Amino acid sequence: MATLDELGIMMAKRFTETLYDTFGQSFVVEEVLFESRTEHQHLIIFSNQHFGRVMALDGVVQTTEKDEFIYHEMLTHTPILAHGNVKRVLIIGGGDGGILREVLRHTGIEHVTMVEIDSAVVDMCIKYFPQHSAGSFEDPRVKLVIDDGVDFVVNNQEKFDIIISDSTDPEGPGEVLFTSSFYQGCKNSLNEGGILVTQNGVSFMQLDEVKTTYQRFNDVFVDRWFFTAAVPTYVGGVMTLSWGCDNPELRNVPHDIIQQRFEKAGFKTRYYNPAIHAAAFALPQYVVDVLAD
Repeated sequence: MATLDELGIMMAKRFTETLYDTFGQSFVVEEVLFESRTEHQHLIIFSNQHFGRVMALDGVVQTTEKDEFIYHEMLTHTPILAHGNVKRVLIIGGGDGGILREVLRHTGIEHVTMVEIDSAVVDMCIKYFPQHSAGSFEDPRVKLVIDDGVDFVVNNQEKFDIIISDSTDPEGPGEVLFTSSFYQGCKNSLNEGGILVTQNGVSFMQLDEVKTTYQRFNDVFVDRWFFTAAVPTYVGGVMTLSWGCDNPELRNVPHDIIQQRFEKAGFKTRYYNPAIHAAAFALPQYVVDVLAD
């Protein structure tokens, strides 16, 4: 049995997430690999026995080695396979490179622009999370832009088939990526039939964010909805991922067509599959009810 002194040492080596005022999760920190306040935010990378390397920005866990694939696969393959003919992709955020890695697995994609506000996040993740990007930043199809995501889409003159907003929660630098001006800028940057998807928090804990995004999408997209993924380190229930498009049929592509496209893509996944694709758009009733209001 641990002594009081030993318990004190154990507690001192814990990272406690600060996303919510009244609830949180903590990780035993085996080793702090990097910690610094960048130009935009506080960044810490540490190792944990179960989750491997963990990155947090401003006290909120962003990604871990153990379960990153769930979030990255769902936010990427769901819109790409629903669209069916993606050539150009815009990624907002995503400095760890996980979304970029999954996008580039689709060999038919010709160009990816990635806009990240903080170059330090990219640099640190290449160094400490090399498996996230898996060399993706060196792919000739990739253009990396260090800029504010809202400024980029507001001033952008290019068009994309898919836009993926892989942002932090709506606080600090990520707050502007949940605004009407950002969503309208994304809409203006999409080709006809294009899709915008964004991370939208854990619905049980952040239901107001789901409702706000739904309302703001109303003036921008014909079809607005959410799909879900269960990511262990994003605690409190299923994570909601927002979906905006002007073609309602893309959210309801038949299972057999998604299956054909997935098989043609020719790569293996660890979470995403065509059955999960279809099921992900079925929302918990408490979310359906708040959207109906």
